[in-house]
Amino acid sequence: MAESRDLLVEIGTEELPPTALPGLMQAFHREILAGLEKQALQPAGHQAFAAPRRLAVLLRDVPVQQPDQQISRRGPALQAAFDADGSPTRAAEGFARSCGVSVQELGEERTEKGAWLHFQTNQAGALTAELLPEIVRHALNRLPIPRRMRWGSSDSAFVRPVHWIVALHGDAVVPLQVFGIDSGNRSRGHRFHAPQPLVIREAGDYAAQLQREGFVIADFAERRARVREQVEVQAKAAGGVAVIEDALLDEVTALVEWPVAITGHFDTRFLAVPSEALVSSMQGHQKYFPLRTSSGELMPAFITVANLESRDPAQVIRGNERVIRPRLADAEFFWNQDRKQPLAERTEALQQIIFQKRLGSLFDKSVRVAALVRLIAPGFGTDADRAEQAAMLAKCDLLTEMVGEFPELQGTMGRHYALHDGLDAELAGSLEEHYRPRFAGDSLPETPLAQALAVAERADTLIGIFAIGQTPSGDKDPFALRRAALGLMRILVECGHSLSLRQLFRHAHDHLPQDLHNPEVITAVVEFCLDRFRAYVLERGTTADVFDAVRGARAYGDDDGIGADNDDPVDLYRRLNACASFRQTDAAISLAAANKRVQNILRKADESLPTPAPATELFECDEERTLHQQLQPLKEEIAALTGKQRYQEALSVLAGLREPVDRFFDAVMVMAEDPAVRRNRLHLLGQLAMLLGSVADLARLTPEHAPSDSA
Repeated sequence: MAESRDLLVEIGTEELPPTALPGLMQAFHREILAGLEKQALQPAGHQAFAAPRRLAVLLRDVPVQQPDQQISRRGPALQAAFDADGSPTRAAEGFARSCGVSVQELGEERTEKGAWLHFQTNQAGALTAELLPEIVRHALNRLPIPRRMRWGSSDSAFVRPVHWIVALHGDAVVPLQVFGIDSGNRSRGHRFHAPQPLVIREAGDYAAQLQREGFVIADFAERRARVREQVEVQAKAAGGVAVIEDALLDEVTALVEWPVAITGHFDTRFLAVPSEALVSSMQGHQKYFPLRTSSGELMPAFITVANLESRDPAQVIRGNERVIRPRLADAEFFWNQDRKQPLAERTEALQQIIFQKRLGSLFDKSVRVAALVRLIAPGFGTDADRAEQAAMLAKCDLLTEMVGEFPELQGTMGRHYALHDGLDAELAGSLEEHYRPRFAGDSLPETPLAQALAVAERADTLIGIFAIGQTPSGDKDPFALRRAALGLMRILVECGHSLSLRQLFRHAHDHLPQDLHNPEVITAVVEFCLDRFRAYVLERGTTADVFDAVRGARAYGDDDGIGADNDDPVDLYRRLNACASFRQTDAAISLAAANKRVQNILRKADESLPTPAPATELFECDEERTLHQQLQPLKEEIAALTGKQRYQEALSVLAGLREPVDRFFDAVMVMAEDPAVRRNRLHLLGQLAMLLGSVADLARLTPEHAPSDSA
């Protein structure tokens, strides 16, 4: 069995960007592992490490040497390798040279298909120590570093200056050089607790030795768990519950090598400021964990995580309390200053803030949104006047000093200032809620007023940005239109607001500047939103064929016309659920095949839908008379059911057509010789196709074990 040892690679740097550290750790780990596997050096196990001043990978039981490789190459055919005299041709000689042997040393390979020159040899595997330098260099070059920096007089560039490299295979140093630094076995511990170089004696003991002698917990996950545990212990001792958000927990973990949590306090007078502002200041500026009571009220306390064990913790606490005091005082000042001017008085000043050059200012946008939300408000069950008022106030808090300092509080401070101005809770809440959902999986606006405002806001943004030609492309989406479209669809579907997208965007389009009017943009935005809707429902379990079938539905009314745009997300969602259930039935299999057959016949006959009603006097067979007789009452019944969005019942009714349709195709030759009879039968099939497509285009369903769709 080949000899194997643990392999360690550590890159020692100045403090790495904390928000980027987890991604750098994962990428370095992934690239080193891929590089080894490419060289047939499969480790028995592997682990990534990351701390403020290091990236490292430990790979368990990596072979000292690659396995031997059998090299086998096929050369030119024997017929082309030798001339009539049996002398090697240039092709044979060239192949031999490329293999590093003479023609006489080559063998032959013979199969049923012919004979060729053949070269085969065993190549000894390379030493891992010889392969590692290129693997490490390649991995470092592929790290996700948007902007690399240089240091000193070196031309080397990395995310931060590199100061040491450790490369050990077992206890032996693997010689390599990156960034002008030679590898060794000397790492470094904590800046203050263990400032002297630390000799790593054995690769496999890396993490334990670093923690034991260097006061560094190199394992990111272990350090993160320790931070959380210490913060929770401190919070419990203080009589509260810590507010621990994952992003902040990751960032704090990336800032410390030896975490020590401590609790500080601040003046209770600051609790008069909205808690969101205090929390933003503590989390965003100071990386503190706020504390709340069991009932959710903010406490005048915080927890910070130091990067060392101080001999005088009280002094550390006082220092942090001194730092947070002016931050909270700033928030208090902003709160008091902003309330001196009502939100409504800031409306005109929105004209000074450009939303987009061709779309005007935030005031112009507010006016457009106000006009649009006034139109759609009744459909959401809310008052149009209140909706218009909310739209004109929605962006006013962007002009406050508090939001200027804490941009993440937009909407939140609008709610607080609106309540201070005496507005009711629903209207004030809509100023905050209309931003939801802010990200995937976020909660939705809770009130009809906020939902209407959120839809109008997103509709105006979508139609406006499409109108100026700045649609998303690839991974570029500077106006977050994909997120806006998905949020709009989620609000409509999950809150149950039935609304035609084409009608919504037509109204939004009408309020754009005159020079941006282009009706084609409406269709483009509708399709864009329906694409997002498709991704949304597929993620929730809808199959692609069911979605395509529902999108292909045709409205079947008294005029037999295609009268609906089929672009109401709520209606589509209900059809999807009904169609997904129907797809599992035997009737779905039969009707899907029949509908495909009908459409194939109509297409080949160049008949477009809707077709005229068939003439009963031209029927020649009982089967076509029976089918026609059954279609007539079903038309009204299906129209009534679909009008009430009772799609499951409508599909059950359609299932009753299975037998007469099957008998029709068994007994009737549609393409009769008599042109009048043929045309009449095509018209009957057109009526059938329209009815079968009234809930969903059943021809697009692909039930399992579906019969052939040949006509």
